[in-house]
Amino acid sequence: MAEETIGIIGAGIVGLAIGRELTRRRPGARIVIVEKEDRVAVHQTGHNSGVVHAGIYYTPGSLKATLCSRGRDLLREYCAARELPYDEVGKLVVAIDEDDVARMDALADRAGANAVPGLRRVGAAEIREIEPHATGLAALYSPHTAITDYTRIAEAFAEDIRRAGGEVRLGFEVTGIRNVPNGLQIASATDVVHVNSLIVCAGLHSDAVAGLAGDTPGPRIIPFRGEYMLLKPEKEAMIRGLIYPVPDPRYPFLGVHFTRRVSGEVEVGPNAVLAYAREGYRRSTVSARDLAGIAAWPGFWRMARQHWLTGIREMYGSFSMRAYMKGARKYVPEIGVRDVVRGGAGVRAQALDADGSLVDDFRIHRLGPLTAVRNAPSPAATSCMAIAEYVVDVIDGKKIPA
Repeated sequence: MAEETIGIIGAGIVGLAIGRELTRRRPGARIVIVEKEDRVAVHQTGHNSGVVHAGIYYTPGSLKATLCSRGRDLLREYCAARELPYDEVGKLVVAIDEDDVARMDALADRAGANAVPGLRRVGAAEIREIEPHATGLAALYSPHTAITDYTRIAEAFAEDIRRAGGEVRLGFEVTGIRNVPNGLQIASATDVVHVNSLIVCAGLHSDAVAGLAGDTPGPRIIPFRGEYMLLKPEKEAMIRGLIYPVPDPRYPFLGVHFTRRVSGEVEVGPNAVLAYAREGYRRSTVSARDLAGIAAWPGFWRMARQHWLTGIREMYGSFSMRAYMKGARKYVPEIGVRDVVRGGAGVRAQALDADGSLVDDFRIHRLGPLTAVRNAPSPAATSCMAIAEYVVDVIDGKKIPA
């Protein structure tokens, strides 16, 4: 019998986790991951702030809620086994006014349904005990929220795949996918790979790449750039762990927050502004093709009509450090614009339906030999090993794709 070949497009943390899971579950199969960059984890994985989420925010019963819980446990075990950083620094979700308190209490109910470990409500005095420079009326404290290094985890996954006999082909930019007898043919400008089945984990390009294989045009990826400030080194000790606002339930973004990284650096951010290219890490990066694709999607204009005022506020904060830090100072008043410098930025691949709805949950499509991960925003890095289990179950017919 001919050897089964399974292809994966995309060597971010989700694609690599799926490849690793396949080498474990199908040891006789040939696993081939193709990636257009010259190394793994270049885009969303490599720009991730490193938070291992505990599952506070997600709708009970959703894929996000289920896979975040499972993924957190798997990731903690994997980091321990591979001696990778995993530090439970804890998170405060802080309410600064009475409206926040009402939304925080609703969030506590959701977190309780998700069995977030160790979560408790704390008052103003205990906020100061946990984070001496933070302030607020009340907060949810998640002691087991952790930080890690997702790039190192992705590199470890790639090493696992290669050791198991799989391939990670770098510099392979997919230019075409076509049906052939017994599977699909994946083409780059210089090479061709024949596979019996294919999994698309292309992140910022997931809709375009899945479309090459005949998948539906929606949801469409709309890129949002998240920009960070960095605390100056002499101020880093002021933040012990993670300090977050109570999120606005209308948006999938968590708001500007303080994040200690495993390097010791402390980030403030991110904001969320429309990027002018799928890989638009700088304001100056503009792609006419990507902008045309955004403008052609009817859901974009429906979203813009509904949320234009928020978009203007976010854009203003992008240009003005003072405006950016004004919101952050509500939670840590002693840190202002003089205490930070501009840091890096990431781009979030936000899926948008044709009706203008921001797709919140993970979304996976199945089309014959094709399985496409069409929406995998935060907490996808936390959930990556659980997403891998789920996707392989979908391929095996044990789960119905969501």
